[in-house]
Amino acid sequence: MTPLDLRSIPLADTRALRREVLRPYMTVDELAEHEPSDAVAFGVFQDDELIAVGLVGPEGEKLGDWRIRGMATAAPARGHGAGTKVLQALVQHATDNGATRVWCNARTPALSLYERAGFVATSDEFETPRIGPHYRMELRTPAGG
Repeated sequence: MTPLDLRSIPLADTRALRREVLRPYMTVDELAEHEPSDAVAFGVFQDDELIAVGLVGPEGEKLGDWRIRGMATAAPARGHGAGTKVLQALVQHATDNGATRVWCNARTPALSLYERAGFVATSDEFETPRIGPHYRMELRTPAGG
């Protein structure tokens, strides 16, 4: 198996995969409208093909809150560590930039990915229209105690 190559990438480079995996009912332009302007993106490539992406940026109820969003892994690449690599990079970036808490709305099928990274569910399962069931997940960083 070819090694997984993690890179920081422009937000625009995440949109096709995010649309395919997460929101096929939206256009790429509509996806762009919902991106925070200060978000940072990471992607994992295998043989120069982008197979997993995610975004992170400051967002939340308190100073120091950072939100992960747009985590998407191409179906054939699931279960091989690409999503884990992206998630680790997003958490590390947030932590390096002062995050005290990192949170996300995780799709129910992806719950174990976040739990393995130390996130805990802080809500009951809830339904997001047109997307499906989710849990709010949170991770306290070393700076957050």
